[in-house]
Amino acid sequence: MAMTRRELVGGMAMAGMAMTAKSYGQIAGANDRLNFAVIGLNGRGYAHLSSLGTNKATARVSHVCDVESNILAKFQDEAEKELGYRPRGVKDFREILALKEVDAVTIATPEHWHTPMAIAALAAGKHVYVEKPLSHNPAEGAMLVAAQRKYGRLAQMGSQQRSSPHTIEIVEKIQGGLIGRAYYGKAFYQNVRKSIGVGKVVPVPATLDWELWQGPAPRRAYKDNVQPYNWHWFRHWGTGETLNNGTHEVDVCRWALGVEYPRTVTASGGRYHFKDDWEFYDTLNTSFEYEDRLIEWEGKSCSGMKFYGRDRGAVIVGTEGSVLIDRDGYEIYDLKGAKTSEFRVGTVTSSADRIGRDSMTDAHFANLIAGIRTGEKLHAPVAVGNVAVTMLQLSNVAWEVGRELHLDPADGKIVGDAEAMGLWGRTYEPGWEPKTWG
Repeated sequence: MAMTRRELVGGMAMAGMAMTAKSYGQIAGANDRLNFAVIGLNGRGYAHLSSLGTNKATARVSHVCDVESNILAKFQDEAEKELGYRPRGVKDFREILALKEVDAVTIATPEHWHTPMAIAALAAGKHVYVEKPLSHNPAEGAMLVAAQRKYGRLAQMGSQQRSSPHTIEIVEKIQGGLIGRAYYGKAFYQNVRKSIGVGKVVPVPATLDWELWQGPAPRRAYKDNVQPYNWHWFRHWGTGETLNNGTHEVDVCRWALGVEYPRTVTASGGRYHFKDDWEFYDTLNTSFEYEDRLIEWEGKSCSGMKFYGRDRGAVIVGTEGSVLIDRDGYEIYDLKGAKTSEFRVGTVTSSADRIGRDSMTDAHFANLIAGIRTGEKLHAPVAVGNVAVTMLQLSNVAWEVGRELHLDPADGKIVGDAEAMGLWGRTYEPGWEPKTWG
């Protein structure tokens, strides 16, 4: 049958709508959504993907980036399944920073890249979500806080428990006098990590850009026991278990007690469980002492012996009782140690989970998105997150030099110990120092 011109045009329009409906959601600014680029895709990046997918009404993943081609392709496949569209894959993050359509970047790379990449992103006009720890050393943390203030973009650290509704609620109650005057915080973590063995120098895999992976770190030969996860246990790239996991619980203690930098830091422990290339401790006890408060961190990387029946958490002690807080709820105890009430969210967190897809991360991303779109106050801006990070980096310094550190409570800098203060920063590969890459 013959078609009228109106019917023909109408049919073409409907066909065009069918073909472009899927791709329209990828257009920069479609539905006023923010374009995010996820950088670092082998672990926590999957949680970023999941949370951005959960917040799909206000955000989309336009780009994903990794220096390993096989990891990049695998992540793109997963993203396409979760999102319904395939983000563009990029190897070099500097290409992303040059794109005007990218509004924000999320950083889940090895730790030696966190601050240099975040500073470059801020300088390029991007908002930033950077995983904890936000820096490799105290000097970098101060650099990042200064850069955020200079460039005026938002930067959120991935201490997602700051966006946990039950943690916000119980911290407010503690600060309101629930357990009297709170004066002590005990943070703890345990895992059953295996030995990383003794690495051998081997050819760099064809899928990996080892030069770009190293970036700001001075060059080293590629060994077979570093990438993709064990870099955490080498000082050259990582910061050990205190920063890898202790950042979360120590931050909760600091938050609940309402304190900033301590007066002194002491740390004791060692690599006891295995004899291998692991350069940090597997067991560590740290004390952060204030004028009238105390925070302690206990980390066990190779023992599954739980504390209060949990892999991780924090206990806040006050003059009238105590509160046990973890990612799955809280318990309130009276002064004699009898439980008086509790709240559970219905989840069970495991320290073996390296990705951490959860509602806390969803809420943490939602907070950043709302901060960008409507000016909502960030729950963990880098200026706040940097305090706990610097404290734990100083715990590493105290452990390395083997003595108590005295700090300036105004900025956390070490007082009267030139050797320890010499570990405040690091050396960089020439040409890769933290800066604004064009």
